[in-house]
Amino acid sequence: MSSKIRKCAVAAALASGLLTGVVQAYEAGDWVVRGGIWGVFPKSDNLSLGPGANIDVDNGYSFGFNVTYMATRNIGIEVLGAWPFSHDIKLSGAGKVAETKHLPPTVTVQYHFLPDSNIRPYAGVGFNYTIFFDEETKGALSGADLDLDDSWGLAGQVGVDIDVAPNWFVNFDVHYIDIDTKAKLNGQGIGTVEIDPWVVGINVGTRF
Repeated sequence: MSSKIRKCAVAAALASGLLTGVVQAYEAGDWVVRGGIWGVFPKSDNLSLGPGANIDVDNGYSFGFNVTYMATRNIGIEVLGAWPFSHDIKLSGAGKVAETKHLPPTVTVQYHFLPDSNIRPYAGVGFNYTIFFDEETKGALSGADLDLDDSWGLAGQVGVDIDVAPNWFVNFDVHYIDIDTKAKLNGQGIGTVEIDPWVVGINVGTRF
């Protein structure tokens, strides 16, 4: 056997062994932890105040994490958390008029389709509770008092874990969350801000 063929055979064996070692089946009782960069992408035209006067909530980014408990090999219960997200609030023709922060704790029940694979897709449904705080008015509304109520809503989720090393994987996750908050300006209700965002995360994870 030539030296080149021997080297190729050794490389193939090492690659095969590595890939075999990377596969990490989920089992009942496992804890799965993920963390990374998350973005919250609200829909457009979040509140209409009249013809040509729309409120828009801008995108927000932060560090997010989730913890999943595998009740069975296929069923997981996940809690999603994050460092606070910050959002600019804009009014048509007036630019930025406020900003706010929020925390989006979300609980979902997931089904993991391929627990024995090194590529493990899943889908889930659950509930979200969004906490708004540090509302601050700017520009045309500077000095006014803005208050956003907390929100309860349904959440849907799809994602996938992809093994990259023993007990380590990368994760891609997408939530759609029903977030509606009642807004008050100087104590007077001005309507319901329908945020309803896509929430997207790119994470690194492990299990134990």
